[in-house]
Amino acid sequence: MTKAVFQNPMFHDEDKAREALEAVRWPDGTICPHCGNSDQDKLAKVEGQKKSHRPGLYYCNECKGQFTVTVGTVFERSKVPLTKWWMAAHMMNSNKNGVSAHEIHRALGVTYKTAWFMMHRLREAMVVSSGTPMGGSGSAIQADETYWGNTSKRSKSYRKGLKRKAAIVALVDAETGEARTFHVRHGVSASEVREILVTNVDRKSTLVTDESRLYTITGGEFGDHQTMNHSSREYVNAAGFTTNNVENFFGVFKRGMRGTYTFCGEQHLQRYLTEFQFRYNNRSGLGISDGERTAKALKGIEGKRLTYR
Repeated sequence: MTKAVFQNPMFHDEDKAREALEAVRWPDGTICPHCGNSDQDKLAKVEGQKKSHRPGLYYCNECKGQFTVTVGTVFERSKVPLTKWWMAAHMMNSNKNGVSAHEIHRALGVTYKTAWFMMHRLREAMVVSSGTPMGGSGSAIQADETYWGNTSKRSKSYRKGLKRKAAIVALVDAETGEARTFHVRHGVSASEVREILVTNVDRKSTLVTDESRLYTITGGEFGDHQTMNHSSREYVNAAGFTTNNVENFFGVFKRGMRGTYTFCGEQHLQRYLTEFQFRYNNRSGLGISDGERTAKALKGIEGKRLTYR
């Protein structure tokens, strides 16, 4: 992150920040969030010399409603200036391992409670609906599971044994670079893994896993099932398949959680997974810059509300 990035007017000028958000949310023209009207002849920006109205106010002649660019989004009714929302979003999306709420709190001059809530709202915006299955004929989908929990024996919340830790399943399409992550509550089982696989992976795909018994039966439901014998230090099998991509994703996730966030309550784990998943799916290796990643994250603000409680 360079100092020059934050010299952009949208990080300092509230009007420029609003215009930038309007360009992201309404690239083809203003749309009324109340009735969905997109007829520009029936939409007007409320302007006047007295400026007694709130900035960026629009009027819809179809439903007679008023709105701004934040109505119907995770930013609605927020007292935090849009310039600070842009800065927080950029900081989250320009750091591979994430950014802590304490750093947001110090950099933006907001309270820690506000910074924590801002980050959860931004994670909500990063949620992308996965309507279509991954892979297909000729595609290889890597699947693996890991466990996350407090590993410090000095901590009062230390939990020993995998069954006491939070289970995570991840799928990665090595060809497209897409990852999907799932927090599996109350431990992972073969039936739960099957449910994730059959609802997210095309049956014609090649399933690539380690030798875990979680995948033994389910693997037969796909076009092919390739395995690695990790216990014998096999990381690329004879057919040339590997699970390195999904393991690399877990590596980035765990480094970020240990080094940046330190602790995460299990009730929030899926939100953190969503954050790392979003950055992985929009990483620089796929030709996406920090600015493009930030704008793409803010495209997801619409239709989502998140209250503190």
